[in-house]
Amino acid sequence: MICLGIESTAHTFGVGIVTSEGKILANAKKVFTTETGGMILREVAKHHEKICDSVVSEAMEKANVNWDKIDLIAYSRGPGLAPALKVGKDLAKKLSSEHNKPIIGVNHCVAHLTIGQLCTGAKDPVFLYVSGVNTQVIAIAGGKFRIFGETLDIGIGNALDKFGREAGLGFPAGPKIEELAEKGKYIEMPYVVKGMDTSFAGLVTKATQLLKKGEKIEDVCCAFQETAFAMVTEVSERALAHCEKKELLLIGGVAANKKLCSMLDKMCKQRNAKFFAVPLEYAGDQGAMIAWQGILEQGKSKEIEIDIYPYERTDTIEVVWD
Repeated sequence: MICLGIESTAHTFGVGIVTSEGKILANAKKVFTTETGGMILREVAKHHEKICDSVVSEAMEKANVNWDKIDLIAYSRGPGLAPALKVGKDLAKKLSSEHNKPIIGVNHCVAHLTIGQLCTGAKDPVFLYVSGVNTQVIAIAGGKFRIFGETLDIGIGNALDKFGREAGLGFPAGPKIEELAEKGKYIEMPYVVKGMDTSFAGLVTKATQLLKKGEKIEDVCCAFQETAFAMVTEVSERALAHCEKKELLLIGGVAANKKLCSMLDKMCKQRNAKFFAVPLEYAGDQGAMIAWQGILEQGKSKEIEIDIYPYERTDTIEVVWD
């Protein structure tokens, strides 16, 4: 079986083509960016509408397949930004009708988890999911994904982008903050861990205040990263102990950050656990993960209306493919 997957939850519009054996044939994408400011929903949707057909064509060309070879179309049904999700859903329905192909909607967050396992070979890990909206510590128990801890306010990726917007770093800000942090030194920042949950809103406020008071941007970026990453490292370690697991898998867009990977790897070695990080190409949003999740669920998951579900949670999804 070959599945074409469509990703459009936020700033990235991606199309991936994957076989049922887990071979990724193509993973084309285009990302909405700005020099200053953040995402304006209608502008993101317009971006996706403008480039969606060309990204499909690029993926088909890279995979060297035609529509006769495609057996299934999957799209990201949520969670995400409703206007962006609608573009992906509408395209999936259009392609399904034009080429007489079955269609399935999948959960974007779960797709991040399963592409991580596919690419790393992790068997039964604790997942640390860090992206724009999401910061969650997850593990499979009782046939479902269980969330052992999560952000109480904003995701770590959005926290980085909010501070980046205040600092005039453009969007996405994460890579620029990482680069600046390498030249900075630590300044004390709010460290908020409540049980297994984290909070990043105060960190954004404090970082912005320090910048306005004249602190060097390199130092503020360094302190921001050190504090935020220490928080998620702490809760990840407790989850490993509680779940009695020996694998930690880092997934989501913020998994591309080398400093975060270094901190988690050090912690895992101290616990005699294995650390896995999803490869850079599959860390952020992309279509290959949607295609792979479509293959995993085809014919196994309960039928659900072809629609978008902007607030669908990971822990509502049954693991029918494990």
